[in-house]
Amino acid sequence: MERIKIPNPATYFPLSLADVSIIAPIASRLVLGATLPGRIVSTAALGIYAGSAAIDWLKRADARKIDFLNVFGADVHNLSPMPVEAREDDVRAQAARLNELFRPMDRPRRQLAMDVDHHLTDYIAGITGQRIETSTEIREFMIASLIFPFALGAADPLSGDVAIFKNTGILEPHVIAHEFSHRKGYFKELEAQALAYLALTGSEDPMLAQAAAAERLDRQLWVLCEHDPAGYNERLAGLDLRQELRDVFHVRRAKPRVYESAVGSVVKEMYDARMKMTGQNGLSDYDEGFTNFLYTVERQTAEA
Repeated sequence: MERIKIPNPATYFPLSLADVSIIAPIASRLVLGATLPGRIVSTAALGIYAGSAAIDWLKRADARKIDFLNVFGADVHNLSPMPVEAREDDVRAQAARLNELFRPMDRPRRQLAMDVDHHLTDYIAGITGQRIETSTEIREFMIASLIFPFALGAADPLSGDVAIFKNTGILEPHVIAHEFSHRKGYFKELEAQALAYLALTGSEDPMLAQAAAAERLDRQLWVLCEHDPAGYNERLAGLDLRQELRDVFHVRRAKPRVYESAVGSVVKEMYDARMKMTGQNGLSDYDEGFTNFLYTVERQTAEA
């Protein structure tokens, strides 16, 4: 098995280098009353950041990317729309699966990150014949959390930095796997969603498989309620779910806070437009596109 090691040196610094380059001049002005020291630190951080990014991109150039359409029979632009009835059936199926799989999330994040990365690396290697080995470091804060208050996490495509902003309980392994997919070079959101789901659901680790089923159920409900939190929780109340699971989903789609609501609505429109400019379908790829992908693949498998 060929091994491709992407070092991600920037991920091992105490702070995000991109954040330092932004914050240093401001902090220097506030603390010292001068911007020059901050500019020096900012320039140094940018230099290290650029060097780290260059190393990673050179290594990543040797990696073979998965051809989603060839391997799965579906990709961002080739999806069969999932009928409402099929979504309803899938909601019931995933709820039943979650009740059976349920495990409290008691694994430390550092260990969870290593476990998730192991299975994600194995899954991709099983298709491409290459082990794409990357950092398993995760930050708890990046400035992106202020810009995207609705996001659960973020990945910097240049440095490989990954941050998880919120505690999502049993959903966290999927959030990590999604961001780690970006770190391994899969920058489209639907591809990251799909790889995270497929790697975890086939992992034979109940806690990881649980996260995949939870992500699938959450996204199905979100599509069915047309992105309305009240409608989401109404549908959730009608499911035969353990209370521990019900609580997780209720928190996941709780009514957004004032800042998140005010900033999020504007930023979401901008991010949606940015996604479409990069050959994606927009924010719908996180939920409708993701579930349509699974529907397309599973239907083809059933018909084969």
